[in-house]
Amino acid sequence: MARLSGRTAIVTGAAQGLGAVFAKALAAEGANVAVCDVMDPAPTVAAIAAAGGNALGRITDVTDPAAVAALVMEVDGRWGGIQILVNNASISGETQPKPFLEISSQEFDRMMQVNVRGFFECAKAVVPIMRRQNYGKIINLASGNFFSATPEFLHYVASKGAVIAMTRAMARACGDWGIGVNSLAPGLTMSERVSAKFAKIPERTQGIVNAQSFKRLEQPQDLVGTLIFLASADSDFITGQMLMVDGGAAMH
Repeated sequence: MARLSGRTAIVTGAAQGLGAVFAKALAAEGANVAVCDVMDPAPTVAAIAAAGGNALGRITDVTDPAAVAALVMEVDGRWGGIQILVNNASISGETQPKPFLEISSQEFDRMMQVNVRGFFECAKAVVPIMRRQNYGKIINLASGNFFSATPEFLHYVASKGAVIAMTRAMARACGDWGIGVNSLAPGLTMSERVSAKFAKIPERTQGIVNAQSFKRLEQPQDLVGTLIFLASADSDFITGQMLMVDGGAAMH
């Protein structure tokens, strides 16, 4: 059964990695999907179309309010509403570990600009449409790093902590309009870029697996069930929450 039939979703950072997996999964459940990224999203759109789904792709910088507004206006005009926003675009897989004293101010600011303000800009653009509908789902990608507090990724950890805090405040702000806002927090997930980076340090990945209840590396597909749950009517009375999908590494 297509659990998202008749719904429209925007997925940011969906040209590759987790975002591409999310976009394809939403389309497979019947949603119309707008795929946006600073990279060309055409391959993701083509894959969705080949599988019989509906998608459009736009190169969009989530830190540019005008570009985000234009995307939202186009999607609303094409499909007559937006029920789902997946805030996924972030600086993550390409980030190299380093002592926090070596993180430059420019690196820190850029991390916050994309990982936090980018989510804010996209939510700010779609909420008026969701308010008009008196319904919507915003899913913000957080990270299990919020709990592990990996010091070599201090700026990334700080950005994801901010996402969790923003999710809670946004849920309070949007509840009267029927909009649910939740965060989805993966553990270390073997997307293409992450796999390539951690292949060079197998002892690090083994340490992560050892800390989990399920003794295997997390795959992108492990997140799909929770994503669809948060995007569907099944979670209509859940808001302001963070759902961990990390194989039991962090428990709270």
